[in-house]
Amino acid sequence: MHTQGVNVQYFILFFGYFYTLPTFFYNFAHKFLLSMDKYFADPLRYDGGMKFERCGRSGVMLPKVSLGFWHNFGGVDSYERSREITHYAFDHGVVHFDLANNYGPPYGSAEETMGRLMDDDFAPYRDELFISTKAGYDMWPGPYGNWGSRKYLMASLDQSLKRMHLDYVDLFYSHRYDPETPLEETLQALVDIVRSGKALYVGISRWPLEATKFAEQYLRERDVPMLIYQGRLNMLDRAPQEEGILDFCAEKGIGFISFSPLAQGLLTDRYLNGIPADSRMSKGKFLKESMLTEELLAKLRTYNKQAQEQGKPLSQMALEWILQQRGVTSVLVGASSAQQLQKNLLCVNS
Repeated sequence: MHTQGVNVQYFILFFGYFYTLPTFFYNFAHKFLLSMDKYFADPLRYDGGMKFERCGRSGVMLPKVSLGFWHNFGGVDSYERSREITHYAFDHGVVHFDLANNYGPPYGSAEETMGRLMDDDFAPYRDELFISTKAGYDMWPGPYGNWGSRKYLMASLDQSLKRMHLDYVDLFYSHRYDPETPLEETLQALVDIVRSGKALYVGISRWPLEATKFAEQYLRERDVPMLIYQGRLNMLDRAPQEEGILDFCAEKGIGFISFSPLAQGLLTDRYLNGIPADSRMSKGKFLKESMLTEELLAKLRTYNKQAQEQGKPLSQMALEWILQQRGVTSVLVGASSAQQLQKNLLCVNS
């Protein structure tokens, strides 16, 4: 009975796709299958306007917009909402999901959510996904649960693979520069992780320029080139430009992906008239109320006026600005709903 039902579902998609029935049939069939709580990806997911960019000098093509799991995918969040967001993302060509060992809360729970999503929805599409995770920040107690030692990085990746129900990740990052551990130890761990087959590529995040130069040479000489650098870049924080990271990545054929492209919501219209009660700043964990100075507020209002003159929301203009910068491959966006993600995807086709 179950097999017969699955055959009917595939027939609907097959018939609609190959016999070019009107668009409303695709939409009806897709919604019908989703109503059965079984995910079947939109057959037109690569025809909806997502653009892909080559990641440095590699064979990897990343979507201009990638989905970050830092917020809204933890154990305290609604799993059904996480499903809705990832379904919408994949159906619109967002094939890169970015995680880290300590994303949640609690730590590890975003990766556990990814594991559930793989089991429930995405196992048939594993080869279409580009999944990344990281290690570098505190994860478990004691001297081996933090920073950049070989022991920590390798143990952390093994745990991440178990949580995500994966045999390998496409990309593994050193999540932050460790000033105490020899760079050779951290980087050799990345080399050996690729050679073990547990990651296809490696990258670094938030390393200073001189350490990045050393890492690029060390990895290249061992035939495990650095695929990508992940850094904070937005209209309010241009450190990767000012410090030479972006130029170095462009010169060496290293991709660059920006996290916090909307400065955790500052580069939206949310804070133009004060601090909303349900905002991140009101909770005070990562954004503090003291940060919203008169000088910053004036800058945000200036940016918002520029966006209005262009006929678009501030958030869209902010994402477009990043994608226009030399060397940028993709932007990582978070989303609390499919509707929010839909708005963020407007930057792709502008």
